[in-house]
Amino acid sequence: MIFRRQTHVCKDVLKLSFEVLDWPLYVFWQCMRVSRKNWLLTMESGPNSSGSHFLIIWSPRDGEVITPEIARPRVPHEILFAIGGWSGGSPTNFIETYDTRADRWVKLEEVDPTGPRAYHGTAVVGFKIYVIGGFDGMDYFNSCRCLDAVNKVWKEIAPMHARRCYVSTTVLDELIYAMGGYDGHHRQNTAEKYDHRTNQWSLIAPMNMQRSDASACALNGKIYITGGFNGQECMHSAEVYDPEINQWSLITPMRSRRSGVSCIAYHGQVYVIGGFNGISRMCSGEKFNPQANTWAPIPDMYNPRSNFAIEVIDDMIFAIGGFNGVTTIYHVECYDERTNEWYEATDMNIYRSALSACVIDGLPNVQDYIHKHRDRLMEEKRQKMIALENQRNMGGVGHNIAINQQQENIAAVVNANMQQLNILQQLNANLNPALPPAPVPNPQPMDVDENENNQN
Repeated sequence: MIFRRQTHVCKDVLKLSFEVLDWPLYVFWQCMRVSRKNWLLTMESGPNSSGSHFLIIWSPRDGEVITPEIARPRVPHEILFAIGGWSGGSPTNFIETYDTRADRWVKLEEVDPTGPRAYHGTAVVGFKIYVIGGFDGMDYFNSCRCLDAVNKVWKEIAPMHARRCYVSTTVLDELIYAMGGYDGHHRQNTAEKYDHRTNQWSLIAPMNMQRSDASACALNGKIYITGGFNGQECMHSAEVYDPEINQWSLITPMRSRRSGVSCIAYHGQVYVIGGFNGISRMCSGEKFNPQANTWAPIPDMYNPRSNFAIEVIDDMIFAIGGFNGVTTIYHVECYDERTNEWYEATDMNIYRSALSACVIDGLPNVQDYIHKHRDRLMEEKRQKMIALENQRNMGGVGHNIAINQQQENIAAVVNANMQQLNILQQLNANLNPALPPAPVPNPQPMDVDENENNQN
């Protein structure tokens, strides 16, 4: 039996064989859900019939399915780290990893002992994570830290030539590049690279424009940097760096201005997502084709966001956390180019923006960074579901009757709610014919990052 996580796309009809299950339909009714879509549960033939023994779970569109908590996930090959950021009005040193197979976030104890950072960059070389520059609410850093993910040890490495908050970082040929940023006084166009073999930073050619709050990625032996803030306006320009000739060149501008943006190399193109255009946080995105030197739009995210983390894992783009213009968020969603759609993933454990993320492949001690007690979790959930099923069976109700009754109950609730809504709307229209409907209040907690509102 194969479960596909919410971050993966299911077929229009997902069939689960009863022959591989040791507890019946009620388990799936309770533990499977489809996000953002109206959904329907039917059964072609029950386990006691002579049919194909398939349960069909589908939605009118896409049929996204979250892995039940009772499923035993495989050990992932890749681990995503989300490091630091801005949360609750101050920077944090909180670190959590995303277990792709379990679709769960795991809090780590291996935080940087030197304190929190926000608006920093991260980079991975081998099994080591490098944390570059940033801001702790008081100081703008040129210092850099390194976490050995195998030995779980932090250490200081050589400092950069310049202090860089809102820095853009990427890795090319095992060299870490740090570009632009804000030193507390000026937005910068300088850039430098770090060689972990010599523990030295060296300056490279400056960019054509000053940029803080931009984003960079490496693709086909070159480095692309997009958007940002120059001290006066949010930018739509972008540049490419060729390390062979040590030169920056402007490329076609983006379709939208984007500060606090995130970009990532994905399937041979540069994807640029979200950001702040000077008026509002954005959920739009676009992709750059280096061969054609052109930009094309991609579908919008569910959540507008700036100052969020981005990574590619499981061959999908993950957008993590950020600031939506009102509050910091912990929402995670992912984009799959094969379907050209976004899907929701499990949220992080805390609200945060100005974080940075990275992915490590093939960690020898991957078990230290994934969801613990998987077997115990599965067995506990399984026993709870069996108990619920036994209670239901005491009434002697068959599977098809139970399904039909549940569907009828859902339909009755929906119809009742719609009737009440129509009555309230009619009363409101009669009493206040000139007034628009009252806005629905935002139920999310206010955890506003004022630094982002001010755009420095």
